Amino acid sequence: MSAARGRRGEALDSLLADFPPAGFAMVMATGIVSIASHRQGLPRLAYALFVLNVAAWAVLWVLNLLRAARHPRRFFGDMIVHARAPGYFTAVAATGVLGTHYLVVSDDLRVVGALWALSAALWCALTYTVFVGLTVRERKPTLERGLSGIWLLAIVATQSVAVLAAQLAAHVAQPWKLELNFVALSMWLWGGMLYMWIMTMIFYRYTFLPFSPGDLTPPYWINMGAMAISTLAGSLLVLNSSEAPFLLSLLPFLKGFTVFYWATATWWVPMLVLLGIWRYFWKRFPFRYDTSYWGAVFPLGMYAVSTQEMARALALDFLDWIPHAFLVAALLAWALTFVGLLRRIAVLGRHCMRRESRQV
Repeated sequence: MSAARGRRGEALDSLLADFPPAGFAMVMATGIVSIASHRQGLPRLAYALFVLNVAAWAVLWVLNLLRAARHPRRFFGDMIVHARAPGYFTAVAATGVLGTHYLVVSDDLRVVGALWALSAALWCALTYTVFVGLTVRERKPTLERGLSGIWLLAIVATQSVAVLAAQLAAHVAQPWKLELNFVALSMWLWGGMLYMWIMTMIFYRYTFLPFSPGDLTPPYWINMGAMAISTLAGSLLVLNSSEAPFLLSLLPFLKGFTVFYWATATWWVPMLVLLGIWRYFWKRFPFRYDTSYWGAVFPLGMYAVSTQEMARALALDFLDWIPHAFLVAALLAWALTFVGLLRRIAVLGRHCMRRESRQV
């Protein structure tokens, strides 16, 4: 019995050592799909996903803390690896999305405030750890090896802090209302600036460097998702402007850039669909579950939520059909990815059982 427990411990330790930094992407995807479902009149489905999401967030925190304790070199070393470091920003975005989730489903401001504070603290710690570490690292990969859509998680994390700050501002009294709106505006602008920096390099990588089907990883959908969450943050600032004089003075700017972000997100949709057809049908790249596929689910749900919120903020009722269509797509993508996760867990379980039986 003790030998079997020892082997299970070794299997868990191996899992922790290789655990992906972007593991919280599942919470991001599940959270935004649940929020979209709630806003479109599916409260039971939204609540079921909410319960699942709280459990997933807690389990992922335990796994990451265990990894940091047992494999500190791997855990902290990944923070200065160009292809993996941006994945840590999923912890920020997942915590921010979960805060919005609580606000929509339970309306508990104490929990929401704590989650916002945690997401803001994580954002500060990771932003300056990751970007300073990558800057001072002596050996660096080429652009085509080190850059992918996962880098845009830094924008999603930034805007998730802005979104939750803007939502909290709508539920609290002065002076916190003014201060939270200012933080939301500052983060919104910073996220937009960072998107322009990183997207310039990604577009260059798309068009001027060799690009194979294996390079087109699912996180490239965050090209669209980063702009969708920027649209959501801008829409919330527009809605908050009536209670924040400095936002009211910026209203034409807020509206213009919100539409700009939404239009950019919309431009990416057919582009990414065509590239997906090229990858999976023309080049016959195999479908295999990977945690990175959650990075493709999140943008679909976020586009549904952000379009609905922008239509409300700018009185664009003719866009109302879009959130419904993208919620269907997001639910289908979530279901397929979740089934892939369950199959992966089952395969790992069978593999461990076979290894134990051989060793016995």
